[in-house]
Amino acid sequence: MKILVINCGSSSLKYQLLDMTDEHVMCKGNVERIGIDGGFITHKFNGKAYKVEQDFPTHTEAFAKMVEMMTTGEGKVIDDIKEIDAIGHRIVQGADRFKDSVIVTDEVIDTIEEIAPLAPVHNMAHVQGLRSAKKVFGDVPNVVVFDTAFHSTMPEKAFMFNIPYEFYEKHGIRRYGFHGTSHRYVSQKAAEFLDKDIKDLKMITCHLGNGSSITAINGGKVVDTSMGLTPCGGIMMSTRAGDIDPSVVTYMEELTGIHGNEMSDYLNKKCGFLGLSGKFTDHRDIDDGDVAGDHRCHLVNEMLAYQIKKYIGSYTAAMDGLDVLVFTGGIGENAPSVRANVCADMDFFGIKLDEAKNQANGHVDGEAVLSTDDSRVKVLGISTNEELMIARDTLKIVSAL
Repeated sequence: MKILVINCGSSSLKYQLLDMTDEHVMCKGNVERIGIDGGFITHKFNGKAYKVEQDFPTHTEAFAKMVEMMTTGEGKVIDDIKEIDAIGHRIVQGADRFKDSVIVTDEVIDTIEEIAPLAPVHNMAHVQGLRSAKKVFGDVPNVVVFDTAFHSTMPEKAFMFNIPYEFYEKHGIRRYGFHGTSHRYVSQKAAEFLDKDIKDLKMITCHLGNGSSITAINGGKVVDTSMGLTPCGGIMMSTRAGDIDPSVVTYMEELTGIHGNEMSDYLNKKCGFLGLSGKFTDHRDIDDGDVAGDHRCHLVNEMLAYQIKKYIGSYTAAMDGLDVLVFTGGIGENAPSVRANVCADMDFFGIKLDEAKNQANGHVDGEAVLSTDDSRVKVLGISTNEELMIARDTLKIVSAL
């Protein structure tokens, strides 16, 4: 079965076509600047990249161009879209309406649109993508896989905020958590890799990248996660503030004259690494600046490790122990300095990083043990694969039709 995996943004469309016979990627690509002048598509096949510049007024034109790139020219991988058996879509926010991946119906699309106020930029883009996919692909079955679904096992004591209860009852304001597909994939992969039953493991998974989240998983079920109502919560990120005293926000509003959605945009796009360093959003640049003696870059690294440590400590306490600590994501897989800083002085928790293994796996490819042989907690680096997780869910649901 061939499955197309789609991740629609407000002005972008990322895709991968997978042959589920052996789960290999046949091609992948990205359409950028949808609805904006200067649009283009980058299509990758057989180790080569093909770029075409073209304006895409809507996602429908983007889907059509993607199909053209897959079925014609040098990047051709299939003869006809009829060879695509199903489409899996990443959806950021499923709220408490969706606790599992589901087949797409008009009612499902309407519900994703209905809860869009909880993730206005992401969910409306997903709705556009779903409707455009139906136009271009016709009767091909579509499946939606939600970032929030894996976190739906959190108990009320973990997902509630300290605000009047009616805000949850009437408006759905609560902790939802994100990156769920990644946390689910690496937690399952960790159990497989260690040849353990996931039901017997207490695990903390650290998805660290431009967006970062940390999740406590006990027996395969999420008990807590760092992101909140939106992906802006939790630890500091590339441009997102993470958790801060709400009075800081109101005071910043007084000082800047920025309010409401504009301040929300500021907290999502002008803070984190960028705000503290004054110039960098990429952690590789932060690391280079730190090595070069830049105080503010050094501060970013110290704060990042410190905040991750605090989550590990609190989640270990909440689960009454820890068996496995996983690093994944762009930073988690490729920044040995971050892993070393996080794991330093964590002997009390049974965490002992093997520096030689950590450095040898500077760029984790697959799965790697990073801890010492006598470390009570296994520290792992695992390459995440959200697209494969989406494809597997899609295969399972479509096969049962």
